[in-house]
Amino acid sequence: MDNQGKFKNLRPLSLLTHLSNCYDSVHLQVSSNSVSWSIYLDQGKVTYATNSIDPFDRLERHLRRLSQQIPNLNGETRSQLRLLFEADSDQSIGEPDYQAICWLVSEQYLKTTQAAILIEALVKEVMESFLLIQAGTYKLGNKLNILPEFCSLELQPVLSACEQRLQQWQSLGPEISSPYQRPYFLFQTKTQQQQLSEIQKTLPNWMKGFSIRHLAVLSDQDELELAQNLYPYVLEGSVLLHEADPPFDRLPKTFEQKAELLPIGSSIQTIAAPPKEAFKAIPVPIPPTIANQGTASALKIAPTESAPPANKAVQRPAISNYPQESAAPKQPPRTAHKTYKIVCVDDSLTMLKEISYFLEDESFSVVTISNPIKALMGIIRSRPDLVLLDVNMAGIDGYELC
Repeated sequence: MDNQGKFKNLRPLSLLTHLSNCYDSVHLQVSSNSVSWSIYLDQGKVTYATNSIDPFDRLERHLRRLSQQIPNLNGETRSQLRLLFEADSDQSIGEPDYQAICWLVSEQYLKTTQAAILIEALVKEVMESFLLIQAGTYKLGNKLNILPEFCSLELQPVLSACEQRLQQWQSLGPEISSPYQRPYFLFQTKTQQQQLSEIQKTLPNWMKGFSIRHLAVLSDQDELELAQNLYPYVLEGSVLLHEADPPFDRLPKTFEQKAELLPIGSSIQTIAAPPKEAFKAIPVPIPPTIANQGTASALKIAPTESAPPANKAVQRPAISNYPQESAAPKQPPRTAHKTYKIVCVDDSLTMLKEISYFLEDESFSVVTISNPIKALMGIIRSRPDLVLLDVNMAGIDGYELC
């Protein structure tokens, strides 16, 4: 079987449902905006799903969540997976990230039941972005039965869960349009600093530059809940969201999906988006182990006195219209500034934190890399205007990297 086609306005929901009903076993490949998705179906059930946007970043995030229950899935093990499977991804048979999961099971880092839980989480994340595709090309191929299978997920419940989450993401638009947007706090005037004093106390040493999705992993939260907690501060202008870094900016945005998602079955009802005024700041807990590491995970956000109550409409001030002191000079429009991207490579988290603290403002976007082994690929993906690196790092020669 080798069928190909193009579509301009075909809903991915309909495509998946059709394939699950018509084929016993199929490998669906979809390409859109230079991103490729691979979805494997067997007897109408999903056995795996992935896409081409840094699959090992996705795998590493979910393994980090599991590491709280499985200590052997530490940073060293996760880095080893990249070294073993990411480099040979072009020559490998099957998906390299799935091969990495099989290796974890064969080396007894994971039990088969734990691998099934991991795969289900990965499939749902990939499906969320897949359902947002509006145009592209597809190819149907035979599913290879070379690697072992650890789970078979019923398609309709997976799509239903993804659809409900996407509707909640869409309710946060247009302010929040991607889980890969990067939040930054703004402190411009004395009045605003007084309003944000409580937030500032609960966010000491916040490492900037991480996306909502990555911050959620560091703070052990659901990424959608974190976005909802940040949302009131985005509305009032105390949190600025930068666009997603490459290559994550190529993924579909949650708010660009103008048409409503079709119900998957008659038993599924469309979920009305909650009114924006219903959102209010919710304290975000910080795990003690994360807070002690001095990373970007200090994300506890407490409601401020100025936060509007849930039963009142929330004003949306433009970023250039913050409350100003009478003697304060007018701030130029933020859009007039070019943001320069700086990549900092150092195996010292303390040094990276200090560099980010001094460089991070409206003119600079700082990307920190603490693992020298990942530095080269990280620099290539980020395409920075400037690279700062430590020449004396364990595991790599800084001069050679330069």
